[in-house]
Amino acid sequence: MSTDTAEIASADAVELARPTRAGRYARLRADAARMTAVRDCWRALWVSRAIVVCAGVGAVVAFGVGRARSAFDPAGLTSGFGWLGDLLAAPVARWDAVWYLVIARYGYRPDLAAFGTGPRAAFFPLYPLGVRALSELSVPPILAGVALSLAALAAALYGIHRLTTLELGRLAPRGEHRGDVARLAVLATALAPMAFFFSAVYSESLYLALSVGLFWCARQGRWGLAGVLGALAAATRSAGLVLVVPMLVLYLYGPREDRAPDFAVNRRSMGGDKRPHGHADRPGGPARPWWAPRYRLRRDVLWMAALPAGLGVYMAYLALAGGSALMPFHAQEAWNRHFAGPYVAAWDGARAAWDGLRQLLSFQRTHVYFKVAGGSPFVDAGHNVTLFAFLLAAVPMVVGVLRRLPAAYGIYVLAALALPLSYPVAPQPLMSLPRFEVVLFPLAMWLGAWLAERPRARLPALGAMALLMALFVGEFATWHWVA
Repeated sequence: MSTDTAEIASADAVELARPTRAGRYARLRADAARMTAVRDCWRALWVSRAIVVCAGVGAVVAFGVGRARSAFDPAGLTSGFGWLGDLLAAPVARWDAVWYLVIARYGYRPDLAAFGTGPRAAFFPLYPLGVRALSELSVPPILAGVALSLAALAAALYGIHRLTTLELGRLAPRGEHRGDVARLAVLATALAPMAFFFSAVYSESLYLALSVGLFWCARQGRWGLAGVLGALAAATRSAGLVLVVPMLVLYLYGPREDRAPDFAVNRRSMGGDKRPHGHADRPGGPARPWWAPRYRLRRDVLWMAALPAGLGVYMAYLALAGGSALMPFHAQEAWNRHFAGPYVAAWDGARAAWDGLRQLLSFQRTHVYFKVAGGSPFVDAGHNVTLFAFLLAAVPMVVGVLRRLPAAYGIYVLAALALPLSYPVAPQPLMSLPRFEVVLFPLAMWLGAWLAERPRARLPALGAMALLMALFVGEFATWHWVA
């Protein structure tokens, strides 16, 4: 065979070996688990977003936009698109969306005093950078933000479906309900009362997608990719840094799909026999106490350092731009957020909710029970009661995650909740807690398993969640503070 003929044959072989788009789609269709995930996620996505749009637009048509817009959006970034455009922007561009739009347009330059440079640093850069990148393609900023949020939401729902299926043996011991767990977990995520933030110009959906992706990669032993996703999550919001905790737990203790443990678990030290978490997590070495790591440290553990590096890059940028590297932390003072001690905000929130309940039941404004808050006593009371209700609702879900999911999931939930529950806001000790909870996907995974075992509770529970989401997005769209 001549040299030219050999080169042609080699090129043909490479071309044949290269996966085409049609080939990849054919393999996807042949994978029953992935196709089921795609169908379930698509259904949850369009149904939930239809509720968000209809409820938000309907609330604006019925009640108007309120008076807060002029105070919190003086530059008119969320309006001025014509009557139809303003209606469609209502469910997606309110409150903190203004901050992200300002950052996408102006950045964090300290010389720009408009909108408050210091507080602006509390909003981490990855999401507004994505909005700006899409805007450079002549996409309107709000549309760019919604497109980014929806794409991230779709990826997150798919990842939650796959993760829930991976943990199926632990989540659904009753075989007849196993096929429902992942679908219900996805629905619980998409229809959660605060899930309307997932399609708004907010960073919630991007952070959710990155955190789910980190768990999936860590479960598969793909530590490099997990480290990159963790770094991006840490550049998306301050809570991203806590992802290093579950990542380290999965590295040392599993469950892991990439290899068997280096050490077995001493069942006697655990007080009984427990099933291993994963098929590759069977004992493969000398027995150790339950609290001792099951995997030896290797060089790939260094990928853990990528997570704080994501925050470090943001802090270095602020310092080099003429500001302070600590601006993201000092910016919280603008909202009166302060450290009160580990989980102390739970007690503060309980007291504020009790005073709020007394205020509401008194039917009067003369005597104010919770004097720390300003503004309308009834409005503040309603906020504090609602926030505490979200805390109470999370308690059985956290307990369920700790009992039924691998330890890394529960540890992640506890570490993530430590931030809002240790740094209260004086007028509303539990401010933003519902938004912190909605991105904690292990809660939805547990709820999917709980609903799978209780068929009669599915429709009432999901219907109540969807109704609450419609009510909250109606408040959000009309410029009433939510979460």
